[in-house]
Amino acid sequence: MGTALPPGALVLGIESSCDETGVGLVAGGKLLGECTATSMDAHARFGGIVPEVAARAHLESMVPAVRTALKRAGIDKSDVEAVAVTAGPGLATALTVGIAAAKAYAIALGVPLIGVHHLAGHVAADTLDHGPLPERSVGLVVSGGHTSLLMLGDLARDPITHLGDTADDAAGEAFDKVARLLGLGYPGGPALSKAALDGDPDAIRFPRANVGKYGFSFSGLKSAVARWVEAAEGPLPVADIAASFQEAVCDVLTAKAVAACTDHGVDTLVIAGGVAANRRLRDLAEARCAERGITLRVPAPRLCTDNGAMIAAVGSMLVDAGAPWAPPGLSADSSAPLTAAALHPVR
Repeated sequence: MGTALPPGALVLGIESSCDETGVGLVAGGKLLGECTATSMDAHARFGGIVPEVAARAHLESMVPAVRTALKRAGIDKSDVEAVAVTAGPGLATALTVGIAAAKAYAIALGVPLIGVHHLAGHVAADTLDHGPLPERSVGLVVSGGHTSLLMLGDLARDPITHLGDTADDAAGEAFDKVARLLGLGYPGGPALSKAALDGDPDAIRFPRANVGKYGFSFSGLKSAVARWVEAAEGPLPVADIAASFQEAVCDVLTAKAVAACTDHGVDTLVIAGGVAANRRLRDLAEARCAERGITLRVPAPRLCTDNGAMIAAVGSMLVDAGAPWAPPGLSADSSAPLTAAALHPVR
């Protein structure tokens, strides 16, 4: 367990699950400083993330990112009282770099170490903008690797219940694949959303998969777009395809999230993860929540993508809740299920 820290302790957060090296500093739920270094350009020519390239980039960026975050916060590393790090899920090689760095800082500074679940970090990012979560809320986590509908209580103390998950491709993954199909480049999500701005979302009625009450599936939608493109004659109406595909994804995501809130008597919906930065998703969710009297909470776009601030935020919650410290053998769990905010896998 370790000696309890006082409320509001300064937590250094480290995120390295994919291609962003993120560092954040949070105390008492307040973000003091952060820095994010990305290796996206190094992966672009491969059309996707290469784990070995990402791991090497983390090695090069970690110490400079920590120094920059401390400088922006105007504090010294000796002021850090705990270190939180993403222990999973993610790329095993990338996670290992972040965990090794976090252990080194924790040992050097003589402070506790906390392993954090990456997806809990995405939810916690919202608290940096909008304050503590209510007693009960529904969370929709949408990213390149995950699409989950969750029942949330106290993020640091209560178990996280899955209402529904994706049966195949995550929403962000589908965005990337369709963008590649349309020749829009990588990363696909932002490129496809930009193309959709000039398109008609009602031009093509792509299918909406029905996988149980709260489940998701985007593989069939991706295939439907591919079939439509193959059958098209003449120049492709890329903007209309992009807008229609985006509309199908956002329609399903928001409809099921709002239904979950209504069915469970919850008046707050939190949308988090990289796809939460999508403008159409935010606008449609806002309209549908307003119709049902549901409060919508979505972090600022800069906090939706992977970053160290979100890991520091959930670490801060765990510290204030008196959660156990990570054992010395803390290791990466690349496919860790989301059942709680703290994650302490040991080999």
